[in-house]
Amino acid sequence: MAQLLLDVAESDPVRARALRAWLGGQGGGWSGPLAAPSLLPPSDRFFTDRRKVLALLDKEAGRKADGTPRVSVLYGPPGMGVSAAAVHWGALQRKRFPDGQLYADLSGGSLATAPDAAAVLRQFLIHLGMPADRVPPAAQDRVERFRSLVAERQLLVVLDHTRSAAQVRPLITGAPGVVTVVVARRPLTGLDAVPIPVGPLSDKDARRLLTDLAGKETVSAAGPALSDVLERCGGSPFALRAAAPRLAFIPQQRRGGRGGGGDGDPHGGDPVRVAVQESYEALEPEEARLFRLCALRPWPAVGPELAVAVAGPDGPAVERAGVLLAGLAEAGLVEAAPEGRYRYRPAVRRFAEEQAARVDGLAACAGAVTRAVEHLLRFAVRADYAALRERWHVGPLYRELGPGDYPDAGAALAALAAEVGNLVEAVLAAEELAAPAMACELAEASWAVQLKAGRHEALLPALRAAVRAAVAHDPDSAMAGRMHTQLAFALMELDLLAEAESRLVDASSAFERAGHLLGQATAVESLGLLRLRQWRWQPAYDCFERADGLLASIGPDHERAGDVPRARALLKRHRGRALRGLAEYERARTWLTEALSEFRRLRDDYNAARTLTNLAETWADTSATEQALAAIDEATAILDREQAEPHLRYLAGLRQQCLTERD
Repeated sequence: MAQLLLDVAESDPVRARALRAWLGGQGGGWSGPLAAPSLLPPSDRFFTDRRKVLALLDKEAGRKADGTPRVSVLYGPPGMGVSAAAVHWGALQRKRFPDGQLYADLSGGSLATAPDAAAVLRQFLIHLGMPADRVPPAAQDRVERFRSLVAERQLLVVLDHTRSAAQVRPLITGAPGVVTVVVARRPLTGLDAVPIPVGPLSDKDARRLLTDLAGKETVSAAGPALSDVLERCGGSPFALRAAAPRLAFIPQQRRGGRGGGGDGDPHGGDPVRVAVQESYEALEPEEARLFRLCALRPWPAVGPELAVAVAGPDGPAVERAGVLLAGLAEAGLVEAAPEGRYRYRPAVRRFAEEQAARVDGLAACAGAVTRAVEHLLRFAVRADYAALRERWHVGPLYRELGPGDYPDAGAALAALAAEVGNLVEAVLAAEELAAPAMACELAEASWAVQLKAGRHEALLPALRAAVRAAVAHDPDSAMAGRMHTQLAFALMELDLLAEAESRLVDASSAFERAGHLLGQATAVESLGLLRLRQWRWQPAYDCFERADGLLASIGPDHERAGDVPRARALLKRHRGRALRGLAEYERARTWLTEALSEFRRLRDDYNAARTLTNLAETWADTSATEQALAAIDEATAILDREQAEPHLRYLAGLRQQCLTERD
């Protein structure tokens, strides 16, 4: 590859400039200024004891550099404040880490959606200042880039809710100024780290925390009952925080059963479970039902609209659901998340899920999950349609619902991107419910957020699940072809090209067996896009020619005839891109200019902007800087309205390259 690059650069001044820019960090690499991220969550107001834990963290962070990574593993059961200890120590050590503090929650909603090291590294690199479009797609490249970037920095990395050593091993570096704190439920075998157990608070410290939370007078008034409270809480900070609001009512007869009933003696067993059960039993029936049903899936965030769908026709209205969720947060049963939404602790969700099965029954539970999936599907279809109105669809809901009522495509895309976590969970739920149509339509409705927002890694579990559902249901259907194609697109963006090619072959076959010419043309077109990524310009051009031939065979009376003009315009654009790779700039601009004219006629602003970007590239290649800048500015104005951030970042880099060349 190196020899090929040099040979081309020697024979072509345009390629020589491109190679020089790339090696200088203006192309595929990056050498920009680093940011100093501050990602740690806020520390708890009343943090008690843990002196030994903090001292051990100090010792590991301050030991003499010897080439081995500075890593501590804080571990303990849920509710013992293990995460709080890591965050509190980090807050105390800000001056030790002037280059920033990175934090990642590795729990995910479930094992299937827990972020892997590659996904975490992508976020870390972006927070360190690397533009998202410069993050390497391959996992090992990200590891190497991260270690290089932090090699000379003083940085804290906190990895919370870790499931296994394998999940965090690629995130650990031996850089002398980097300290890594791993938080887990148990010691992690196979990880070279200092194990630091976090156990129950002593009786003295538990009493102190309760006094800080409830007030000295309330604690004194509790009298002999205080000992019973402390025993039930078992030194768990979570249980103590849950008990504090109820401490004033301890002398009174405890209420029970209002939430639908407990499941045994609340004075024994796990202190977290005891605290949750006592809070649950104090709920009104309406609150308790919502608490149970919203916990049936590990939704990353539950807002009032999703809660209304879960509760069903007999449940609260949106405004009332918001009040109920806020009440659950006050009771310590859910935690506040951004944008007026809430999430469950894993231990709390398990309790609520068990109560739902016991109190509501399996049929009611399945109905609640189905309603949630249907709600998210209808939302996603309308938002996806509004974010990208021009593309063709397979799922019938697009025709039934139409585009959502959003001010513009950018607002629709933002709404869709905010729900990505819930949409992934909904696809997995639909697969478990044996509802392949819903799983596939949900995945199809993620296309705009794939294409415009670049959320490929986050969507990958859902896309794989949708392919499984489609193939199991009908492998020869147009929907199966669509799912293969969307998964292939994500795989291409993640540089998993061999698997992407296999998926595109499957997609083409499925569309062909289904008699879906438009889909088959799309699969062949996508194979051409893969060839572009491989720098195989002529095979890419040939794919685009073949795809255009398939589209040409769709007659004017065909049900998909209305989609053909836009599809053929896309192929004109792609042929221009392939010809640019072959250094046939005049022919490339001819195709791109024709494509731009078509997109403008079709009022497809997004693809018009993408074509302007490609035209700008051809002008930049031939040192026509002013023409390139004009095309860049026009494309930027359009994509800014579309909120297509990855493309905007690329245009900013291209603009800087042109200005550097001009100066």
